[in-house]
Amino acid sequence: MSNTISKEKVMAALATVDDPELHKDLVSLGFIENLKISGNDISFSVMLTTPACPLKDTIRSDCENALRRDIPELGEIKLEFGARVRGDSKLLSKADIPFKNVIAVGAGKGGVGKSTVAVNLAVSLAASGASVGLLDADIYGPNVPSLMGVSEPPVQDGEKLVPVKKYGIEMISMGFLIPGDQALVWRGPMIHSTINQLVTEVAWGDLDYLVVDLPPGTGDAQMSLAQQLPLTGAVVVTTPQIVSVSDTRRGIDAFRKLDVPILGVVENMAGPIFGSGAGESVAKELDVPFLGRLPLDAAVSHSGETGKPLLLKSGDSEAAAALNEMTGKVAAAISVLQG
Repeated sequence: MSNTISKEKVMAALATVDDPELHKDLVSLGFIENLKISGNDISFSVMLTTPACPLKDTIRSDCENALRRDIPELGEIKLEFGARVRGDSKLLSKADIPFKNVIAVGAGKGGVGKSTVAVNLAVSLAASGASVGLLDADIYGPNVPSLMGVSEPPVQDGEKLVPVKKYGIEMISMGFLIPGDQALVWRGPMIHSTINQLVTEVAWGDLDYLVVDLPPGTGDAQMSLAQQLPLTGAVVVTTPQIVSVSDTRRGIDAFRKLDVPILGVVENMAGPIFGSGAGESVAKELDVPFLGRLPLDAAVSHSGETGKPLLLKSGDSEAAAALNEMTGKVAAAISVLQG
């Protein structure tokens, strides 16, 4: 039986469907691949700019509706999603850096759950199918190894450290360089040198995303990292209390002075004890995206104590749903930045 549906008709119908984030049609973006026609049935792939796209259901529905509208005789439609993560041009210009995008997770003050957000952001991105690394650059409290359940340090391969791999994520921590529980006094040149070591003297793989857990505040570590490693964007974590929100304003201002785009604000520990809404208000005030509200949940604390991130331990919880939604928004914001 000869085909009654042409490739041209299918592509014309799909050309009426826009990517909801990029606001351009799927055909001109080059997202439609592997189109096959068998009688009145078709199959094709939509290659997105991130596997963590939060709007796959919308895109699927829009494609199917456009095809049914323009080609009434169409039979079965088989649509599969793939992803080809775009790289930050600032990073692609540096031949010795194998990261497509670098996401800084920061906070104006300590104790707001910044490391927990960074760890679960990395886990969620990896679960979507992206290649992900996690750099714990918190010189004051490198907690990522504990949160990830990692006790063994990385091994040396020649002149480079090999990242520890856990839950599908490549991970290096400042804690591996600090003896035991010793407190060290860090000065500017020491911070600069150590961060350079963690970036350039580690055998990182080719990564779609490197998530960096920054120390709290607006000091030398942020400036050193931004100077050595172009940051694609920053996620700023706050709690609902007034003092945290005030520090969040300063944190956002510091990133802006370093020309780092703000991907958005996360309000952590929201609920009856600390209240809620202040994070969303400061995001609106400063004209930056609000990425979501994470509830104060004992499961979050327990997951950190057991070394198994919340998304892997309590994946059906309200907090896990909020974290996955946050990840989708972060990934979408990066896709928009790459245009």
